[in-house]
Amino acid sequence: MDRTILHCDCNSFFASVETALRPELAAGPMAVCGDPESRHGIILAKNEKAKAFGVQTAETIWQAKRKCPELTLVRPHREEYVKFSRRCNELYLQYTDLVDPFGIDESFLDVTGSLHLFGTGEQIANELRQRMKTEIGLSISVGVSWNRAFAKLGSDYKKPDATTLFTRENYRELVWPLPANTLLFVGPRVAKRLGDLGVHTIGELAACDAAFVHSVFGKAGDTVLRYARGEDNERVHSFYEEHAPKSVGNGMTFPRNLLGEEEFRMGLTALCDNVGRRLRAHHLKCQTVQLLIRDPDFKNRSRQVTLPRPTDSTRVLLDTSMKLLRAHWRPDKAVRMLTVTAANLLPADEAGEQLSLFDGAGSVQKIEKHEKLDRAMDALRQRFGQDAVLYGHTVKKQHKKGENEPPDGT
Repeated sequence: MDRTILHCDCNSFFASVETALRPELAAGPMAVCGDPESRHGIILAKNEKAKAFGVQTAETIWQAKRKCPELTLVRPHREEYVKFSRRCNELYLQYTDLVDPFGIDESFLDVTGSLHLFGTGEQIANELRQRMKTEIGLSISVGVSWNRAFAKLGSDYKKPDATTLFTRENYRELVWPLPANTLLFVGPRVAKRLGDLGVHTIGELAACDAAFVHSVFGKAGDTVLRYARGEDNERVHSFYEEHAPKSVGNGMTFPRNLLGEEEFRMGLTALCDNVGRRLRAHHLKCQTVQLLIRDPDFKNRSRQVTLPRPTDSTRVLLDTSMKLLRAHWRPDKAVRMLTVTAANLLPADEAGEQLSLFDGAGSVQKIEKHEKLDRAMDALRQRFGQDAVLYGHTVKKQHKKGENEPPDGT
């Protein structure tokens, strides 16, 4: 028996929440954005009227205002977004406990066991859409299918406030002609590589030889090929199930551009301090460190490295991030944003450290010294607060020149 999976996606979530809080915002084009004075001048969300002017998410405020001079700009209220997200999931939980949030504004639902109570998947989707409008004040688009990948595709197929049903009878007709980049986990790089190979649609991807796709994309290719063929069997987790994080990251857009190795290190120290502290709090170690760099023109560069041994050490994260930055970025080139991510996680008690034959006593002592320092700082912060002790790199510029406070991670 096929499962019945729903993907519920709130339409223009941030903008819709702001409108629910202030109904007068619905009268004209409106967008949610960051604080221009802090250089966070990016459009985060827009309503349908702003979309009609061509306003796009992630463009700068001046670009959006040039397209739509009468655009009303609203600062984000993140605490309200969390509250509304919680209310949405509470509504979904009235139909099934298999509610798996996929972000603050979207969730997968497996309603297979609830069909005898509430009707077909399509009927449940339509009922949820109606209740969402009347009880919470938001609109959602819902995809219905027998697997997660096609359900996610369905919620994007028609917007706003729509239900789309992809079945075994119609998916070849409706899904396969769609561009390959509309499929879950087919990002810009994969889509470009597929295009270079002459694969432009989901159907063309589904028709590819599995061994060939694997040879080009590895395990990621296996996954997207399975999705294209409708063979995704990933389960929808219970809302009450504890999920171990797949990665731990921290990013920061700086109040002003960073320039030079000293400022780069200052920014990375704050990020790695946060990431290391969270790894240790979750009793995890990472095997991969990823670094994302954004320049003032909003161009991103992402690099990663696999570590010789798993770590939760702030110092190792910092040293590794600095090596990546030095290898792929000139010190005279400005940096607007940095993100450090610890990936390929495993439980700390399973991350046995096998020292190399070339690791001398000094290396072992250095590792132990860093671990003791991390534990001491964690203990002090737990007792006296997060700002009780800071790394010198994060406050050096402030003491030296009296400049801005070191920025917090976002």
